[in-house]
Amino acid sequence: MTEAIIFTDGGSRGNPGIGAGGYVICNNKGTPVKAKGVFLGDCTNNYAEYTGLIKALEDAASLGINKVSVFTDSQLLVRQIKGEYKVKSENLKPLYDRAIALLKGFKSWKVDHVYREKNSHADAMANKAMDKQKDVEEIFSKLDSVSEKKIKLAILISGGGTTMLNINEHITAGRLNAEISIVISSRSDVKGIERAKKANLPIEIIRKKDFTDISCFSGAIADVLDKCKVDLVIQAGWLCLWNIPEKYTGRVMNIHPALLPSFGGQGMWGHHVHEAVLAKGCKVSGCTVHFCTNEYDKGPIIIQKTCPVEEGDNADTLAERVFQQECIAYPQAIKLFAQQKLKIDGQVVRILK
Repeated sequence: MTEAIIFTDGGSRGNPGIGAGGYVICNNKGTPVKAKGVFLGDCTNNYAEYTGLIKALEDAASLGINKVSVFTDSQLLVRQIKGEYKVKSENLKPLYDRAIALLKGFKSWKVDHVYREKNSHADAMANKAMDKQKDVEEIFSKLDSVSEKKIKLAILISGGGTTMLNINEHITAGRLNAEISIVISSRSDVKGIERAKKANLPIEIIRKKDFTDISCFSGAIADVLDKCKVDLVIQAGWLCLWNIPEKYTGRVMNIHPALLPSFGGQGMWGHHVHEAVLAKGCKVSGCTVHFCTNEYDKGPIIIQKTCPVEEGDNADTLAERVFQQECIAYPQAIKLFAQQKLKIDGQVVRILK
């Protein structure tokens, strides 16, 4: 499914009061495939409306959808998105900016008003979330008509494992047809190990310092991958260079917290990347998902997502904004792999239709 019709809504009981956003994602024929209500706690009606829109767009992007037609019964939101009304509320401005940034990430988009009686499903999802005071979700059918096999993933970590958790959340929510067969950590003292265990994910610790050379280290990793019959290897905050066996060419992905080929290479990881972006005065940053080679950050690019660099940003605030895009880009790249839509043509990745 590359095109979607989306209905969004939001409200609060008290304005401000207990609130929630709701949305329904439909295929291009208008048949619902997924609906969700997102509980927000105390908020205003407008805050809930924007949140419903943002969550719907984030979900659509993670599903690989590139064309969206959005309908909401909030005339104010529609006019603000179209630039007819200025967003005056300081609480809404960040939400407006986020919504615009997400919309610009689609190949085509539109946001239009629909009367409330034609938006009952999204409204119902918001009310269900408020009634239960927690998120609610409905999945009506397979989310994609493309033939897609269930793939086995290996997640390679060297730190906190936040990207691992994001991918696992997409799997458990049914948005990725995959399973995490093994988590490999290059360190024995990182939080990602605890998080993997808590999520009931199998884990192996393979430390570079325990091997005489990089060849032995790489062989140990490959042995585990072979044993687990892994289809795709996901580097998720993995900081060790290893020699990728030829049979895993085109089967190892990495995500880099900048727009490659800028700000890549040895030593460019974590806050070092964001500090370098800020030092150069860049106005835009983002993330890059690419296939790995045996050189740092040199493999063919699969997907890139952008975000603005704001005045007053530091490495932490920029990292948070970039990570929001990483949470969309990586699952999207994995899904395209599962659908067999990625073709490597020299240094270019072609996304097949």
